[in-house]
Amino acid sequence: MTVTPTGTATVLDRVTSRSEYPQARVIVLDDDVNTFQHVVDCLCRIIPGMGSERAWDLAHRIDGEGAADVWSGPLEQAELYHQQLSAEGLTMAPLERC
Repeated sequence: MTVTPTGTATVLDRVTSRSEYPQARVIVLDDDVNTFQHVVDCLCRIIPGMGSERAWDLAHRIDGEGAADVWSGPLEQAELYHQQLSAEGLTMAPLERC
């Protein structure tokens, strides 16, 4: 609210803006250090709902294509999974917002 010199008040309209929560992709890169089994174990343990078959498919994609998106979703969760996979020694691409 603003008050003018004459003592009258002007009511300002409230503006509501909505924006979607930022999303990000977690990408594991190929390296010559980690075994397929280690990558699969890490993915199954860290990424919620990751099954062994899907983890093996991703490990083969990482090896064959040089990288694979292993998870995408809300930024905060992506940051957590990225940090945990990195701490396990996996080679990670920087978080990619989508």
